[in-house]
Amino acid sequence: MSTIENTSRRRVQDYEREKKASSKRGRRKINFSLLNIGKGIDVPFVLLMLVLLAIGITMMFSASYPVAYYERGDSYYYLKRQLIFALIGLVIMFAVSFVDYHYYHRFAAIILGVSYFALLLVLVLPSQEGGVHRWIGFGMFGIQASEISKFAIILFMAHWGSRYYDRMDTLKYGVLPGAAVFLSTAILLLFEPHYSCIVIIGILTVVMMYVSGIKVKWLAIGAAVLAVLILLLWVTGMLTYAMERMDGWGQALSEDLDRDMWNSTWQTRNSLYAIGSGGLFGLGLGQSRQKYLYLPEPQNDFIFAIVCEELGLVGAVIILLIFALLVWRGVVIALRARDRFGKLLGIGLISHIGLQVILNILVITDWLPNTGISLPFFSYGGSSLLTLMFEMGVILSVSRTSNIEKS
Repeated sequence: MSTIENTSRRRVQDYEREKKASSKRGRRKINFSLLNIGKGIDVPFVLLMLVLLAIGITMMFSASYPVAYYERGDSYYYLKRQLIFALIGLVIMFAVSFVDYHYYHRFAAIILGVSYFALLLVLVLPSQEGGVHRWIGFGMFGIQASEISKFAIILFMAHWGSRYYDRMDTLKYGVLPGAAVFLSTAILLLFEPHYSCIVIIGILTVVMMYVSGIKVKWLAIGAAVLAVLILLLWVTGMLTYAMERMDGWGQALSEDLDRDMWNSTWQTRNSLYAIGSGGLFGLGLGQSRQKYLYLPEPQNDFIFAIVCEELGLVGAVIILLIFALLVWRGVVIALRARDRFGKLLGIGLISHIGLQVILNILVITDWLPNTGISLPFFSYGGSSLLTLMFEMGVILSVSRTSNIEKS
């Protein structure tokens, strides 16, 4: 009994020390001098991210100029807008890197509340093409409410996991809060509907709960409960939209499709044609054939199919290796953080990047249904790019703070 009491007492003492250290860091004055770049910031992470951004913009232009000319009368339409978003994103990233990430600790619940408000707001705004409710418009610019939700859930779970790390393996402090945040967000996304985002935040929630210390048995029980809920939604007809998106999954190259199924699998089929025609070294930059109005919206979710067609297997593997290095470096940064909140926040944010890359590749190769998951730094879209650059800035803030404290 004395051993158990001593262990418990040490845990409480460790928690109090970490809480005091976090409070002191939160009060520390931040040096906003740009001369600090390179001294505290993680240069390898920045270089990897900039390389991906440069390749992504290049490939986005290559994939988009035929459809841009056809639809907008300007081959450079998507390129000009993406360059503007990228420049704004870089400013945001470096500015955020100067902000001590401990400040987010204080506002985690407020940011989560903002994400709920955004999800509710889109439901009362006019629907977009296809009858979905996803965008909040600001003139010519719009933001997807779900992008806010991804960051908010990662932040809240990092906040909660660092605050109650010694009780995260319990039902009250570990399982129920995470389940409540996920389910409440998923219900709002269900009404948009935005099923791909539900999948992403679901996996991110599981990752955050696991690294926070929740036992696998609780995750297994949660998976079983979720499976029952999905079955009930399917029986009641609330998953009609999702079932429609799954029509033709895995059948894109079948020869005995009827006309409706042929049309349903058109995008996936041409994606596979693009990937297959690239061969080992590709057709050459700018030489894709499928982007000439065969593959719908090649600048968005299926852009990596054009990458495979133009750069081949070798080029595609190199890009995936750069993504892998970025994720690896992000994990290293997270693990070097001096407190639990920094570790959890860093792991959650870099997991978001890795997860979307994996899911996007599975979609364009028909291993998953066509659910509309963008490829980070490659797919066209200001909302997604600006959110990602903000998240990269937070990771750089973790690297800056930890490196400064070590010196």
